[in-house]
Formats: sequence, C-alpha cells, structure tokens
Amino acid sequence: MSRVKEVKAMATRDAYGKTLVELGRIYKDIVVLDADLSSSTRTKYFAKEFPDRFFNFGIAEANMMGAAAGFASCGKIVFASTFAIFASQRAYNQFRQSIAYPNLNVKVVASHGGISVGEDGVSHHCTEDIASMRVIPNVTVIVPADAIETREAVKALVKHYGPAYLRLGRPKIPVIYGDDYSFEGRKLNFKIGEGITLKDGSDVTIVATGLMVYEALQAFEELRREGISAKVINIHTIKPIDAELLIRAAKETGAIVTAEEHNVIGGLGSAVAETIVQSYPVPMQFVGVKDVFAESGPWKELLKKYGLTSSDIVEAVRRVLKLKK
Repeated sequence: MSRVKEVKAMATRDAYGKTLVELGRIYKDIVVLDADLSSSTRTKYFAKEFPDRFFNFGIAEANMMGAAAGFASCGKIVFASTFAIFASQRAYNQFRQSIAYPNLNVKVVASHGGISVGEDGVSHHCTEDIASMRVIPNVTVIVPADAIETREAVKALVKHYGPAYLRLGRPKIPVIYGDDYSFEGRKLNFKIGEGITLKDGSDVTIVATGLMVYEALQAFEELRREGISAKVINIHTIKPIDAELLIRAAKETGAIVTAEEHNVIGGLGSAVAETIVQSYPVPMQFVGVKDVFAESGPWKELLKKYGLTSSDIVEAVRRVLKLKK
C-alpha cells in the first residue's frame, strides 16, 4: 500500500527555537521576547546563547507586545513568543494598536496552536487565532506544515518587514519535506504569499495548512486507490493568500476541499472561499473544527473526534464531488 513516507517527526516549535539561534548569530539586531514560557516556546535556546538579547516579561503578554513595539521602533528585528491563545486573544488589542496599526517589524511566533495542545484543554486550545489575526490590516499570517517549513518561514520573516503572526504547534508531527526543503525530489523555494502544489490532480483540489497538510497527502493516496484524482496544495501563508494559484486550481478541478486545525469559521476555508467566490465559484467543503470547544485529551484522539483526519478529508471529497456533478 502506497503511503506518504514518514521519515521522522518533529515539533514545529523545536525548529523555531533552533532556527532563532542560527539567525541570531547572523543578525545582531534580532531580539527575542517571551512571556514566561520560553521552555515551551523553545526561545530558551536563544536565551541561553544570547542572554543580552532575550527578555522575559513574565505572565504579562500585553506588556510584552508594547515592549516589542518599542524595540521595533528603534530598529530591532523582534520575535515575540507565547502560546497562540495568549498571543492572539489576551494581547490582541496591544498587537493591533501598537504593532499592526503603525506597521512595525514585529514577528509574533505563537506555539501551541489548534487543539493538538491536547491535554492542556480548552483554556489553552486555540482555534480562532487565524481568523483573529488575518482580519487585521498589515499583518502577514503563516502556518507551516512541518519543522522544515518552519525553518524556512522563520528565515523568510527575518527579511520580511512588517507585523507577522507565525502559528506553531506543540506535538511532534510528521516531517513532509526533505532537509533541503524538497518534496519527492523537487527542490522548493519558500516565498511568503505563495502556495505550493504538492500533488497534481484533475477531479478535486485539497487545500490544506499546518499539520493538516500531512493528512491531505494521506487522503490523496486513499482517493487514488478509489480512482479519484486529487490535487493537493499547501497554503502556508494564509495572508496574503495565493489567489492566483487557488483560482487556477478551481478552474482545473472544479471542486475544492479545505483542511485546517482551526474553526471552520474565519480561517483557511473562509480565506479560500472569499478568494474563489469572487473569481471562479466552485463547490466547496470545509474540514476543520465545527465551531465548538474541544475537550481535553490525547491530541491524536482529539483530531479524530473533531474530524481532522485524512478519512474526514476523503469524506469531504466525496461530498464535494456529488455537488460538482
């Protein structure tokens, strides 16, 4: 049985922490801020090597955002980290007013996104952050598919000027890409705002982001055994979204399924629908958290219970193909 090869598993937050150290050696203007969670966000690696450029603000996320704005206004490249639920909800006003509105060069890198936080439960689950952050003007929103893409995203953000929100996860997830950011022997180039076609197909397009990209690739294999030809697109940048790629896919396949570890309201699915409906409307189905709070539990079991697996993507494809006919 042909399946996507799982070479290894690694948490995206781990890749972030290690990449920060590499970049810190090159860019002396990088400063890293955290809100008493450096062990979990992995900014602890940067703190150990560059203690004079690391600042812990304690459990005061709003204050951290204000300080991040101050550092950026003085020409620093700022990376501010905490959990997604705190970065996008507790400190939302400060991020909007002090960072996004003046268009300052602050990268908010939030770990523990989605429901894959698992046993930490609903107080730490975050399924509304993409919706909250993408609606703010000036803000770039990125959700990497694996550890390798996280590394490439962080490197790209160093060179990208402006407010950004990079969403990472807690668990170790399958690594999709090769160490040189390649897929099935094809060398890729990470560009903010450009999606990546991983698989070609003619019957339906599966558009995924974050850890759901791996599930989309698993779904591709199952659908192929059923005789269904699926195109798989990784949209790592939710905003600005790759409208040209999505519209072309809609024209080529005539149906779209989106998959995300986020509420089906306001996230990737909504962003894709907003794009498609204005240019080339086609039938769509949405795989994601169905506007509910998830309970506490092992993260893989939560993904299964709340409909975030390759099997759920396959079912969504079957539904959308009926609509297409």
